[in-house]
Amino acid sequence: MDILEIIDKKRNKQDLSYDEIKFFINGYTKEKTIKDYQASALLMAIAINGMNDKEIFNLTKLMLESGKIIDFSKSKGIKIDKHSTGGVGDKVSLILAPICVALGIKVAKLSGKGLGHTGGTIDKLEAIGVDCYLKEKQYVPLLNKVGMFIGAQTDDLVVADKYLYALRNSTSTVQSIPLIASSVASKKLALKTDYVFIDVKVGDGGFSKTIRQATTLSKALLQIFKSFKRNAIIHITNMTQPLGRAIGNAIEVKAAIDFLKGNYECNEIKELIYEFACDILISTHITNNKKDALNKIDQVIKNGAALKIFYDWVRLQGANMKSLKNDSFFNPKYKYQVKANRSGYLNYKSTKEIGMCSFLLGAGRLRKEDSLDYQAGIWLNKIKNEHVNNNDVIATLYSSKPIKKECINNFVKNVEYSNNKYTHTKEIVKVMK
Repeated sequence: MDILEIIDKKRNKQDLSYDEIKFFINGYTKEKTIKDYQASALLMAIAINGMNDKEIFNLTKLMLESGKIIDFSKSKGIKIDKHSTGGVGDKVSLILAPICVALGIKVAKLSGKGLGHTGGTIDKLEAIGVDCYLKEKQYVPLLNKVGMFIGAQTDDLVVADKYLYALRNSTSTVQSIPLIASSVASKKLALKTDYVFIDVKVGDGGFSKTIRQATTLSKALLQIFKSFKRNAIIHITNMTQPLGRAIGNAIEVKAAIDFLKGNYECNEIKELIYEFACDILISTHITNNKKDALNKIDQVIKNGAALKIFYDWVRLQGANMKSLKNDSFFNPKYKYQVKANRSGYLNYKSTKEIGMCSFLLGAGRLRKEDSLDYQAGIWLNKIKNEHVNNNDVIATLYSSKPIKKECINNFVKNVEYSNNKYTHTKEIVKVMK
């Protein structure tokens, strides 16, 4: 078998066999007989010509089998995993997981670091000192003791994905549906949970820019999980505006803690969290109906149970509890208040541009190895459809370094005003099973 023949076959829109995909995965990630430029050529051919369901299944299976598979059968109860394709201001996992645990569901989750304009859950946790690089022997004890863990993908889990993702990121093949679906699914399948919940962000600030793209990706993911006999539900959610008011790392942790204390950033994020949690509770048969689910969610927030789970969890994963308890972990040196230059209803033209502003402040990275300023970020004092008067503060920019005029100017250019309210888009666009 020859890698050039495999490249040529996919270039000519032919289907690859299980053995051909196996030859590629093993040759590139284990035996090192396939070079970067050859792997890049095949990835580009896949990105251009696609893969059928059988090819995607085989690719996912081989990626999954390139590393360890973690079995949680020794931990009693329902276990779920939750994943987001990434967005701006997306701190959902930090809030949702403790709520689920407080209601009797265990959460086992691998997360990633942010790239470009999108944030990563691992970065937010590392901003408060959480150790996300867990060892295999820590998983079950954490589930048994506190009911959850969130960790980073380690070197022994889905090894092939680590190699291929790095190459995809540098060859403009990240957007390929077969490649992103196999990447996401293989990481979720590596943890043998009972249910997988996927949040596919759609809009300017997300991975999928249109409903059509998001639906195509969701269908591909559902087909994979069905083939592996894993229960899965996908929510396509709105990323035409930032999720909430906080954008960054430490600032998003602060917003998550405030939510668990009952202080919501805005109605939109409360709507999303509650709807998400309701679907999880009903799908896992913890509750029978939405009314009961909503009451249970309200209860664990009002009585502090979800907040206690959060603190217990991050403490066991090494967080700096002193700074958390005295609320000193978010304390940036520099800030700049952006003010309205007219009155009207507010809108941000591009969610991606807000994410890029946070990136310029120091909260994001271009490469996974780049360092971050955990204090950098944005607080949106005003969000879409809130009325402002001339000279009102609409946003506050934060950083550990002096804030550049370029960043301020880019933010101001992205703001628009209207005499009438803008069209409102529901937070959950579609649910697919």
